[in-house]
Amino acid sequence: MHDRATTNSSQAPGSHPRVLARRLSRGRLIALDALAAVAYTLVVLNIVLLQAQSRDGSLGWQAYLLVAATGLPLAVRRVWPMPVLGVVLVFSVLSVLVGVSRDPLIAAAFATYIAALSRDTVSWVPTRAIGVISALVILGIAAAGPVDQWDGATGLLVLGAAILGGAWTLGRVVRAQRDDAARAAAQQAAQAVTDERLRIARELHDIVAHSMSLVAVKAGVLHHVLNASADAPGSAAGTPVNPGLATAQPLLDAELRAGLHEIEHTSRGALAEMRHLLGVLRSGTNDNQAPAELAPTPGLAELPSLTAGATAAGVKVDLDVRVSDALPEGMELSIYRIVQEALTNVVRHSAPARCRVVVQADGHQVQVEVTDDGPGVRLLPDAGPFPGHGLIGMRERVAVYGGTFVAGPSPEGGFAVSARLPYAPGTTVATPASLERRA
Repeated sequence: MHDRATTNSSQAPGSHPRVLARRLSRGRLIALDALAAVAYTLVVLNIVLLQAQSRDGSLGWQAYLLVAATGLPLAVRRVWPMPVLGVVLVFSVLSVLVGVSRDPLIAAAFATYIAALSRDTVSWVPTRAIGVISALVILGIAAAGPVDQWDGATGLLVLGAAILGGAWTLGRVVRAQRDDAARAAAQQAAQAVTDERLRIARELHDIVAHSMSLVAVKAGVLHHVLNASADAPGSAAGTPVNPGLATAQPLLDAELRAGLHEIEHTSRGALAEMRHLLGVLRSGTNDNQAPAELAPTPGLAELPSLTAGATAAGVKVDLDVRVSDALPEGMELSIYRIVQEALTNVVRHSAPARCRVVVQADGHQVQVEVTDDGPGVRLLPDAGPFPGHGLIGMRERVAVYGGTFVAGPSPEGGFAVSARLPYAPGTTVATPASLERRA
């Protein structure tokens, strides 16, 4: 019920979700098969009783057994397709031969369809030829007239064989379509993973380039300070120290220490982000990538505006951010994207709903929790297209930092997303704001 799709919604604005179009679960399908098997058995038994009464005869226990053995096994045709097909086919043919039933193997056809649908590869079976021959036989029987004009059981068995061939062909065609759809879905998911990795790589590239530019600027400043100290009067050996320079020396030393400290922390953070970037790029590249975004890199400070947008779309969001230490800039971006994708799924699938977002850090890892109490069916009009790749994007961003990601229905109802991203203290990438605070 909370199947968070990774593609954009295709419903038109104002449309309602097609709940009945969803595929039934295996348990429900088996329950429907059981009902159909019982109904079929009762209908055939009633017909057999009416035929017996019209002939002023009575049915023995063998007839009841044949009818039951023909229809009731259909209840488990999805559990044991081939055994059920064998049992139903044998008793169906036997019922026609002994004259108990004039059913042209309809029950066996139902079992044949599921058997054909469940088989992985049956290249040795000429499905196309079976389909063509079955169609020709059915058309020939229809042109010849009613089955009663045929030779009793022989006509019924010929018609039944054609129906079995049609059921087999239909089952194989449906199986081929499902296999094609599964392959297309797998290719789409793989492409979504590649696109998301490239998007992450572009964002991390911007962060690393910015950090290394800060290192270069700070190194240039230190180089200038050292040159100024070396060229100052009285700096040579044996020359009296300039009183003014001696007074300024502690300030120069403090500036050198601060600059070296800044270079150390910025370099460590940039190298950590570079390792993450190389890990992402190791999966491959794509020449058709979209241009990089020019907007500033979002982080924890932008989470309130993100939740405000979700509130406007029909989701009431409670935001709780408990992060006291500065985090790596790339990690803040990943946290922002994870929350963004999670809120997008809530808006897309569960609005109106109530959602809680918790972001907390303990100095070694950041935990992101996004939970909602929605029904999994959007009741409000469609809010329009949403960017991103849903669960795929969140999982890839967590994998960049070697974290853990869990998403699924929660026991209390609704949907829950949990991500844990580890980080090493002291690898914070410096930003212009941090430089201003240290100046």
